[in-house]
Amino acid sequence: MNLLTVNNLKWTSTVLILSGILLTNLNNYPLNIFIHGLGAIGWSVAGYLTKDRALLTNFGLQLPIFIFGYYYFFI
Repeated sequence: MNLLTVNNLKWTSTVLILSGILLTNLNNYPLNIFIHGLGAIGWSVAGYLTKDRALLTNFGLQLPIFIFGYYYFFI
């Protein structure tokens, strides 16, 4: 993946994360966890591609938390 594509992934993921936070503040459940989760996946992929361990730690550890939210939504 070239640098321009990784940069686009980062910006798209940033927009998703901020949108998820906004939806959380507007109490828009469950859309907030789906949007924020997509952003966390994007940042995790960006961290993997750039070998940035701080990004992988931050966003990679958010993913299991979102899985709990998905689980409780679907049961």
